[in-house]
Formats: sequence, structure tokens, C-alpha cells
Amino acid sequence: MFAAERRQLILEMVRANGAVSLRELARVVQTSEVTVRRDVRALEAEGLLDRRHGGAVLPGGFTRESGFPQKSHLATAEKTAIADLAAGLVEEGEAIVVGAGTTTQELARRLARVPGLTVVTNSLLVAQALAHANRVEVVMTGGTLRGSNYALVGSGAEQSLQGLRVSKAFLSGSGLTAERGLSTSNMLSASVDRALVQAAAEVVVLADHGKLGADTMFQTVPTDLITRLVTDEPPAHDDRAGTELQALADQGVQISVAGPSGHPAGEQPPTRGDRRRDVPLPGPRRGQVPGSAATPLRSTALAGDQTGERGAGARVADLRRR
Repeated sequence: MFAAERRQLILEMVRANGAVSLRELARVVQTSEVTVRRDVRALEAEGLLDRRHGGAVLPGGFTRESGFPQKSHLATAEKTAIADLAAGLVEEGEAIVVGAGTTTQELARRLARVPGLTVVTNSLLVAQALAHANRVEVVMTGGTLRGSNYALVGSGAEQSLQGLRVSKAFLSGSGLTAERGLSTSNMLSASVDRALVQAAAEVVVLADHGKLGADTMFQTVPTDLITRLVTDEPPAHDDRAGTELQALADQGVQISVAGPSGHPAGEQPPTRGDRRRDVPLPGPRRGQVPGSAATPLRSTALAGDQTGERGAGARVADLRRR
């Protein structure tokens, strides 16, 4: 199939479905994801579609949002890896809040195995994933059901969160930038997410590399309130994601990068007593000449040792808040 034919078919699929994953596009046009990604980039340059979350969506700037059926088929492998790594941040007996989203739904499926856990959520999908977990207590907010993402929103949801205090909030969104933080396309969803943040001592953002550098209409969590970002490893050619990761790290956000199997990229799964992780961060650090020698920057992944050794290299560990 010629490039023009491939791109026309890709465009027709996106127009018909609203959003399509790179994997599905590659399967239909019978070529590699690398080739499809190149085609999508060319179509984006012409203003015919937008690249988002490991796939392609109809162009629409700040105002469009894919529904749950479309989102559930985008970046599925990346979401699984992120959820596997994020689940390791939750301890037995903790009380946490989990926001709405397909990535947080994946996290909830793994939290079903954590005994003594209390999960507060406004997501019907998160609650459903935990419904049969005998050792997990699920507390749902009130509110009005938003059918596109099966979440409870509005004043009822926000009021039910008043006076709540938990250890961590796990949130997803439509875009994440170092300049503006986490954002979403819907005002009601953004308002509830802000209420979830106010209830938590720490904020953990779950975002695949396709959301890095994307900015949408309503800010939910400013960068200075994000404790940790759990993401997947961007492709080597994804300069935007690598640059955004470095900028987030420079602002004190801890970065956890999941490999394909869900543990930190480039490492074996840590043992219970090994809490230090070095995680690759693509792209040169500011001031570093590309191709020059790099020195790892090490830091503590979880609570414990709060000392770190700062290097000038392009590899960054889980970065503790400055």
C-alpha cells in the first residue's frame, strides 16, 4: 500500500471512530507501528488529526474529549505497565482516593489484592473493579453521573469530599505539561479532581507518554502540587515526551518510569527491602551536549532515605520533591 493510500485509510478510521490506537491502525493497514506513527505525524502536520495517548484523534484543540469506548482502546499496554508500577506505591491499611479514568481503572484492578485498603472514588469503573475485593472498603462520592466516563461530578461529589483526609490521591487526565500541570477537557471533571487533590497528602499522576506535552482546557493539578508522576518509557524518537519529563523533574516532581512488565524501566522488580530505583529518563538534561557522557542522578523512590546525589547526566531516578 502506498503512503497516500495508508494515510487516507488512517484518516477514514479516525473520522469514523473519533480515536484509534496506533496498534489498531497498524493492524488494519498491515504495516508497523513505526510507519503508522510517521503517517500520523504527517497527517497532524496537515491539521487533519491530532496525536494523543498512543493513538490518533480528530482535531479539536482544547475542547474535545474522547469518550470511554475510544479511550479504553488507546495505549492499553502502557496503561497496564503504569498501573502495575503505581500499585506498588500503595501500602496495606492505607486510605487513598482514586479519580476517574481508564488508567486509574487498571490501577483499581490491582488494588483489589491490597488488604485493609480504603478507596474513596467518584468513578463507577473504579468501584466496579473493587466490588468483589473482600479486604478493600470502597467509599463512593455523591454527585451526578457523567456518562462519557462513568464518573460522579457536580456539587454533590465535591461536597462529599469536604473534611476528607487520605494519604494519597491517584489521578489521570487528558494532558500533562511542566508549565501548567495536569489538565482535562471537562469543567465538571476538573472541579471534582481538584477536590480529590485537596483531600490528599500526596498526589500521584498516572499518565502515559502520549499525554506528556499535551495541554487541555481546564487545569486540575498545578505542577507544584504533583508529588509523583508514573508513566511509561517514551520511544527514543519522542523528543516532546522526553523534554517534558525533564522539565517536570526540574520542578521537583518524582518520576517513575514503568518498563513493559510494570517494574521500573531497565531493572528487575525490586525486593521488599530495596526501595532505591534508577529509572531512565530520555533526552539530554538542560545544558548537556547531546552525545556527551552521562552520569546517573540517584534519589530515593519511596519514603525513607531523603538524601540524593545530583549528577549532570540524562538518566534520572525517581526524583524526590525538592
